[in-house]
Amino acid sequence: MSQGSPGDWAPLYPTPGPPAPPNPFVHELHLSRLQRVKFCLLGALLAPIRVLLAFIVLFLLWPFAWLQVAGLTEEQLQEPITGWRKTVCHNGVLGLSRLLFFLLGFLRIRVRGQRASRLQAPVLVAAPHSTFFDPIVLLPCDLPKVVSRAENLSVPVIGALLRFNQAILVSRHDPASRRRVVEEVRRRATSGGKWPQVLFFPEGTCSNKKALLKFKPGAFIAGVPVQPVLIRYPNSLDTTSWAWRGPGVLKVLWLTASQPCSIVDVEFLPVYRPSPEESRDPTLYANNVQRVMAQALGIPATECEFVGSLPVIVVGRLKVALEPQLWELGRVLRKAGLSPGCVDTEAEPGRSRMISQEEFARQLQLSDPQMVAGAFSYFQQDARGLVDFRDVALALAALDGGRSLEELTRLAFELFAEEKEEQAEGPGRLLYKDGFSTILHLLLGSPHPAARTLHAELCQAGARQGLSLCEFQDFSVHHPLHGKLFGTYLRPLQTPNASSPDSAPALANGAVQDPKQKGD
Repeated sequence: MSQGSPGDWAPLYPTPGPPAPPNPFVHELHLSRLQRVKFCLLGALLAPIRVLLAFIVLFLLWPFAWLQVAGLTEEQLQEPITGWRKTVCHNGVLGLSRLLFFLLGFLRIRVRGQRASRLQAPVLVAAPHSTFFDPIVLLPCDLPKVVSRAENLSVPVIGALLRFNQAILVSRHDPASRRRVVEEVRRRATSGGKWPQVLFFPEGTCSNKKALLKFKPGAFIAGVPVQPVLIRYPNSLDTTSWAWRGPGVLKVLWLTASQPCSIVDVEFLPVYRPSPEESRDPTLYANNVQRVMAQALGIPATECEFVGSLPVIVVGRLKVALEPQLWELGRVLRKAGLSPGCVDTEAEPGRSRMISQEEFARQLQLSDPQMVAGAFSYFQQDARGLVDFRDVALALAALDGGRSLEELTRLAFELFAEEKEEQAEGPGRLLYKDGFSTILHLLLGSPHPAARTLHAELCQAGARQGLSLCEFQDFSVHHPLHGKLFGTYLRPLQTPNASSPDSAPALANGAVQDPKQKGD
């Protein structure tokens, strides 16, 4: 399946052509009455014992992990550990780790293919990443080095295991940290076999195994050969998947530990050696490896990914949220008994008016503090904790549903378009990148960087840096792809109980439940 083509993204709305790939962020676990009875019995007898013993073994791992790095300086830890520390501690952690997964019910790890040496493939890429049980793939890979969040160092036992592993640590809040990680990955991958292999889960978060998420380029930046590693859980009932929306961590742990036996298949594919073009372009390299792995798994390769804590998909040249938070705001307001069309917004076109949470509650006539905080958090706040009331006006207008798409996009343009002094005699007010990205973020959930990139592309045809009303509506209303996208997101199909305050909007291909945000 080709990536990025409009036909690949039919989950948003019904279009002719091949069926859309399944939603990789949703996992629904349906149990028959007999299965529920079985899980109740085994859950009461087997799961508590297994989980207790597994936690005991997890804490037994700590002395081995601590011993390997005890007394070593930061400079010494910049080189691979050798000698008795490597032999004793490595084998101890490897054996106890296998025992831990055995106690949780993973009685068999079936390995197919041949793992390449560190000289043949300095980097391993594993997919699909579908559960917090996936670290079991470390065992047949002989405990390669991993990339993890720096915040995990403070987690008991896990932090000690990361130090033992000499993991490459990245802070999601520090751009400089990301650059250091890239340099460290390149240093280890090009060490000529001096360092053990580095293992990546290039999807970056968990899916439901029905489609591969877009691969992040971190594993491919060094431009060295990689070995793809496939992870399968060929059990009759999928209790392991931990997707963005579906069973929570405790339910997944409990159901899996209640299974008499869980099986894991780990398959090593042939080493993928990049072409000169792929070595220069990590994104191209990542996309091509993703296709190879998807073909071997027999599932689609998609461009779904997580941006921050929100899953997004690609439609044409635009990234949009799987579920716009605008719908969530609508649910909050309906619970409060508020009709968006009855609110007098008093927003001044082209000029921001910053308001506090108290003013927001007073303007919308909301009294419940929890409900006020939930609705207010939808809008982007400045350093003082204030929001632009134009954002509120546009969101309420979209939720009202009384305007046509042409009227709504005209209102959006009027609210956020500006007239620059140097263009006073030009074409009038124009929509610049900040206003454009704000509109798309409010209405479609598009990440700001992606919207700004699209704005720059739309402006390339002319000499101006902004869009006129005609150009903006041509994109958002009349464009054959994006116009349908705007119409779908702003007029979502409703579930049969849509009149209920708790009912959730649905995409054109099925009902949508309230999301649970998950991530690595």
